[in-house]
Amino acid sequence: MTISSLEEQQDLRRTVRAFLETKSPETEVRRLMETREGYDPDVWQQLGTQLGLLGLTIPEELGGSGTSFVELCIAMEEMGAALLCAPYFSTVVLASTTLLQAADAAMQKEYLPLIAAGELIATIALTEESGRWDESGVAMRASKSGVEWKLDGTKMFVLDGCTADLVITCARTDAGISLFAVDASAPGLTRTSMNTMDRTRKQARLEFRGAPGRLIGAEGTGWKVLGQVLDLAAIALAAEQVGGTQRCLDMALTHARNRIQFGRPIGSFQAIKHKCSNILIGLESAKSAVYHAASCAAESSSEVPVMASLAKAHCSDTFFHAAAENIQIHGGIGFTWEHSAHLYFKRAKASEVLFGDGIYHREQLAQRIGI
Repeated sequence: MTISSLEEQQDLRRTVRAFLETKSPETEVRRLMETREGYDPDVWQQLGTQLGLLGLTIPEELGGSGTSFVELCIAMEEMGAALLCAPYFSTVVLASTTLLQAADAAMQKEYLPLIAAGELIATIALTEESGRWDESGVAMRASKSGVEWKLDGTKMFVLDGCTADLVITCARTDAGISLFAVDASAPGLTRTSMNTMDRTRKQARLEFRGAPGRLIGAEGTGWKVLGQVLDLAAIALAAEQVGGTQRCLDMALTHARNRIQFGRPIGSFQAIKHKCSNILIGLESAKSAVYHAASCAAESSSEVPVMASLAKAHCSDTFFHAAAENIQIHGGIGFTWEHSAHLYFKRAKASEVLFGDGIYHREQLAQRIGI
């Protein structure tokens, strides 16, 4: 990286952080997590038209900024720290990346400019009732009738599935797993909101009963695309987890400095010092893992699969540990609904299992390096 690019990345971080401090305070997070939609349409438009964050990795000729995956991870880190309630991950990280990786020029031209402008919310529907994230977990079928494709089956845990305008769905055909663009208003598609632990990130159950879909890319190439998308999504989610870890550490340190017991701050006690220092050690190594992985992604390196699993496994454990220790450091107040500590704890747990937990990714890592 050049000095100029580093300065631009720092400017991006400051801009996103300042925006989120205004638009995503805790009061707004709590308000939005109680709504069905789970986001503010005005803020969503501002993310696109004012900040250009919805088109970070979309090429300029398609209405985006054409930046690298590193910039996307910077934005994700700041959003994780603020617990931004918005369909950003589903639309920008999942759907946009899928369209880019599928290399379907017609679909890219149709959808990516709308995503960059904040005019289209999109997601991918992958996981089914088995809860598996691998190829064998896809059971949904797609059949061709004339020139039309019809999808039948159920998808679970679809991020922002009730608010998305476009659902990119994977299903099996005679040629293998394929990708389909399904309009949210398509006949035969039923969307049901799911009650989950993390209410700041909405999930849905989608039932397809002969719902029409349009083929994305070539038939039978869906899993090759999704394999790449899941690796990139794991890196972006790890960056979000880094932001959450940093916020948990900041909260813990502030409380440790201000809470007085036995005539002195609790931060002066050795047990509290050890807890905070252990969070910091995990955080620094997590940052290193994420941004090395992001750099590999930006350069389309062959190391991406290995680094994706390494970053996701480590950052999942680090964030969950930090969120749990933050509650312990706060003591009794940390367990209450009124305190924000539980919001990060729930996000940490939900993010841990999203795209596979640490055990899953360590197994993936072992296979990918040939152990």
